[in-house]
Amino acid sequence: MDQTETLPLPPADSIVIEPPGRGISLGLRELWRYRELLFFLTWRDVKVRYKQTALGAAWALLQPLLTMVVFSVIFGSLAKLPSEGIPYPIFTYTALLPWQLFAFSLTSSSTSLINDQRLITKVYFPRLVIPISSVLAGLIDFLIAFVVLLGMLIFYQVPLSWRMLSLPLFVLLAVISALAVGLWLSTLNVKYRDVRYVVPFLTQFWMYATPIAYSSTLIPEKWRLLYALNPMTGVVEGFRWALLGSGEGAGPMVLVSAVIMVALFIGGLAYFRRQEDHFADVI
Repeated sequence: MDQTETLPLPPADSIVIEPPGRGISLGLRELWRYRELLFFLTWRDVKVRYKQTALGAAWALLQPLLTMVVFSVIFGSLAKLPSEGIPYPIFTYTALLPWQLFAFSLTSSSTSLINDQRLITKVYFPRLVIPISSVLAGLIDFLIAFVVLLGMLIFYQVPLSWRMLSLPLFVLLAVISALAVGLWLSTLNVKYRDVRYVVPFLTQFWMYATPIAYSSTLIPEKWRLLYALNPMTGVVEGFRWALLGSGEGAGPMVLVSAVIMVALFIGGLAYFRRQEDHFADVI
């Protein structure tokens, strides 16, 4: 072939696979291209969760309801923890909803790469699809349990307010927080398989470090900004403010939690991107 002859360009509809860059981009264009795979994996996770179960999706209702009952008896009736003048059952259930979303998404995403190792080693696709689909699957449970919360709002005669329009923002913060930590843990789990033993302990410890069974007003004021370094503190405070009118809304605690969440997400995404080209070799 003539030295000066140029090679033909690939067709316009060809997909060129290149090594991942060193940036921290989400790769939204590539994720959009694989949106059908993202939808399929999300729906698969939902179906697998309730496959061959006697109660099916009712588990999404029972988990927060039973936890609410236990917390109401132990912390509300026996310990008599303050609930800012709000009936304790709805006070704690409002916090349990974002927490259940966070805990389920964190647990699922932390093991997602290992669970889909056959897919990773055989087919090319953006690896971010796997942890993202695990997190999105938790939204189904959240929506089911949210129906009960609406009934509780009516039962306790909580008035509707413009604050409820901000609720999707706090749901987004909960999802991003779970994805941020999930990116760190799922990447570490590829190399260190004992991460799966750490996750249950981490989730349990994190729950008691979040104002779910108690009000954040119990924390001395001088320590509240330090307490807000837990990103779920801001999410729970935001939920209670949006639905029940308690707390300060987008106050200092929520802002600090949001900043920490963004930092965790950027760091987790950078670490995931740096390691993803080795997943198929190590997993």
